[in-house]
Amino acid sequence: MENIREEVKEFQIGMKIRNLRQERRMTLQDLANLTTLSKPLLSQIENNQVIPPLATLLRIAKSFQVPLNCFFEDERNDTKCLLIRAGDQHARQLRSAHGHGSQSYTYNSRAFGKTHHHMEPFDVEFFADTWSEELMVRHDGEEFLYLLEGQLEFRHGDQVIYLEPGDSVYYDSTEPHGYIARGTIRPRAIAVLYQNPNRI
Repeated sequence: MENIREEVKEFQIGMKIRNLRQERRMTLQDLANLTTLSKPLLSQIENNQVIPPLATLLRIAKSFQVPLNCFFEDERNDTKCLLIRAGDQHARQLRSAHGHGSQSYTYNSRAFGKTHHHMEPFDVEFFADTWSEELMVRHDGEEFLYLLEGQLEFRHGDQVIYLEPGDSVYYDSTEPHGYIARGTIRPRAIAVLYQNPNRI
C-alpha cells in the first residue's frame, strides 16, 4: 500500500487539485459545497492521504470546469503519439469501498503524460465481490469496458448484465452503474472514459 501511495504522490493529483482550487480563490469548504464531498475528505485528497476513485475525480473536475484528463497530464510532455510498454505502471491507484475498508478496484492510466486528450483509457482490476451502495456511481460522460479475463456482474440503472472474457459494454455514465467480481479469477478489463468537452 505504501508503494502505491508513493506513486500517487509522484503523480501529484493532490497538488493539482490544490492548485486549481487556489487559482480560483476557493476554500476547501467552497469546493466541498460544489462537489458535495466532505471537507475532511478533500483535505486528505489534497495531501495524498486518500486515493480518490475516478467518480470522485470526475466530480472535482466538473466543479473546476476542467476535463478529467487534467489530473493525468504531464505539461512537460506534449507528445503527439504516446507509447506505453507492457509492464509500465503509471499512477496505479486503489479505490477503497467506503465503510468496508477493502479495495474495490485498481486502475492504471494508459494516457499518463499525454496532454490535451478527450478519452481516458485505463486497465482495471476488480476486487469487490459483494454489492454495497457505495459501489454504484454516476457522473457525466460515457464509458466503454472490454473484459480481458475473469467474470463481472455489471449493473446499469435497473439492468443486471453478466460479462465474460471478450464481452464489452458501452454506456451512458450519467446513470447509476457499478461492477463486482464473479467467479474465481480476478477480473481484468480495459476501460475508456469520455467526457464531452462542451459539457464540462
